[in-house]
Amino acid sequence: MKIALMDSGIGLLAAAAAVRRLRPDADLVLSSDPDGLPWGPRTPEDLTARALAVARAAAAQRPDALIVACNTASVHALPAIRAELEPRIPVIGTVPAIKPAASDGGKIAIWATPGTTGSPYQRGLIREFAEAAEVTEVPCPGLADAVENADAAAVERTVAAAAALTPRDIRALVLGCTHYELVAEQIRTAVQHSGLPPVVFHGSAGAVAAQALRRIGAAPAPAAAPVGGLTVIHSGRPSRLTDAALSYPEGRLLGVAAAAR
Repeated sequence: MKIALMDSGIGLLAAAAAVRRLRPDADLVLSSDPDGLPWGPRTPEDLTARALAVARAAAAQRPDALIVACNTASVHALPAIRAELEPRIPVIGTVPAIKPAASDGGKIAIWATPGTTGSPYQRGLIREFAEAAEVTEVPCPGLADAVENADAAAVERTVAAAAALTPRDIRALVLGCTHYELVAEQIRTAVQHSGLPPVVFHGSAGAVAAQALRRIGAAPAPAAAPVGGLTVIHSGRPSRLTDAALSYPEGRLLGVAAAAR
């Protein structure tokens, strides 16, 4: 079994680690685009072209499924990627977990990139799934870049800025960028206030990993032998996990598994 994941950068690590936990025997392909970072400021046409190139590099490895582990690419490029690769390779997109976060109503916050915050795409999801909830959209300028570069000081600064825009009494928080899942505990510390109930976090990594297995008819097998390999592709070139990737637990999980194989 081989599962490929694509993103502009290391935001795909959370979903890749989720796949690794569900199927330690699966080979993983991580295809990203460090030459084209960041994708967010690009025009939809330019972003789609770069995302297609990254998807093609992943598809050349003949995976059983491809996870588009990037919210921005899923918004702008998912139809083009599916049109080119399906039905030969099932393509799984990433959608902010607004529906489960809003299922019980109450106050929720959505942290996302400035380009996604307030976008017709996100507003449409809010209208469809969160009418009964009180929603605060929180732009997080610079946070994805800080995570990408494993810049601890910048992560602390940008998380604090976003937390200052987040109501104190939210019930749930949606991580609307895959990069944010890599610093979820730092975000939790920033938004959790003494005397208030724990904030429930909603990311997408676990859901897309499970969906990828369903699409290829594979059951989770977390006790399977950890024999899965790892292929890393940077802007179409064979590469390896970067030092920034290995600074996160998810990256170390993938690196350790690959080294032990």
